[in-house]
Amino acid sequence: MSIVGDALEFVRWSRNHDAMFRRDLPGPEWFTADDSVFGVALVFPLQGPAGIFGPTCELCARLAAEEVNRDGGVLGRQLRLVPVDGSGAPHDIADEVEALVDLGAVQGVTGWHISSVRRALAPRIAHRVPYVYTALYEGGEDTAGVFLTSETPRDQLRPAMDLLAHERGVRRWFVVGNDYVWPRHTARSARGYARDRGGCVAGEAYLPLGTHDFEPVLRRVERSDADAVLMLLVGSDAVRFNRAFAAYGLHARCLRLSTLMDENMLVASGPEATEDLYSTAGFFASLANRDTLDFHGQYAARYGVQAPALGSLGESCYEGVLLLAALLKRAGTLDVSAIGAAAGAGAVSYEGPRGLLHLRDAHVRQRIYLARADGLDFDVLTELEARP
Repeated sequence: MSIVGDALEFVRWSRNHDAMFRRDLPGPEWFTADDSVFGVALVFPLQGPAGIFGPTCELCARLAAEEVNRDGGVLGRQLRLVPVDGSGAPHDIADEVEALVDLGAVQGVTGWHISSVRRALAPRIAHRVPYVYTALYEGGEDTAGVFLTSETPRDQLRPAMDLLAHERGVRRWFVVGNDYVWPRHTARSARGYARDRGGCVAGEAYLPLGTHDFEPVLRRVERSDADAVLMLLVGSDAVRFNRAFAAYGLHARCLRLSTLMDENMLVASGPEATEDLYSTAGFFASLANRDTLDFHGQYAARYGVQAPALGSLGESCYEGVLLLAALLKRAGTLDVSAIGAAAGAGAVSYEGPRGLLHLRDAHVRQRIYLARADGLDFDVLTELEARP
């Protein structure tokens, strides 16, 4: 059993015994609350489709934790990351993280995990400890105590669809996504964005996480006469789809746009499978600015040139740790209500690989870019202009 699993079993056991009996009962030694340490549950995928970028998520978060600790830690404590596998059933992950909070082993939560996990986790812990969610998502999260660093469809997808309609004449879209809340809600937004440009979503297909056979969907795409496919697939599912799409020959007649396609997924797909593939994100490793180049240097110096490729999903976990530290520094307390008040006052900011960023309405305000696959890298074409 994992360390976190041990903690979960301990909490389940202790909840079933009289409080007077368990008052002085020690928990597992590693999980004993320590006033000199600020524990942070880092929830990220260790396996499954999203496991392809899990190593980068962990390495980037650890790099940020080391930076925070060099600067004095969090409220005078050393920040310690507690890894939690975010690739399982959402309610099981919520159980594990809640167990860590119950034990006093963590005082904050961050990481990249899918929206189904966030929806299970937020009601359980956000009122008790600050929760910084780093994955792009469908929008609309307003749970008190939840703070978000990444992109939403309004600022990420809408301007990308607008630009492709204008520059490439895209009118008919086909949505291919995994079958959970983020793809389905994002597709609902995409229908409206397409209509605004005189276009339409001609078809939609939602597949279980871990899908290998895409031929039935590709036949539907072919019959739909779509100009473009909006890919809302996670990790290795997107990799397999890219390969199948190219093998089917659809790349010659239909472009692809993904809001979740990092450098690890691009490399795994292979250059022969990514012709006319676009990605939109707030960070690309190929951005040629000082902040991005500095981040490359720090990452390579710490982990070596053979480390997993930097990308937007790993970088988001770096920012998650930085934002959590910034929230606590501004509030000066672990109290979630006070942290929320500090965030609501618009006074929380941090500086990272994307420059100086500010928090407003619990979301980080950010620049977002459109890039096109170019071999094993992305060619960043433009910064997207957000509409009001």
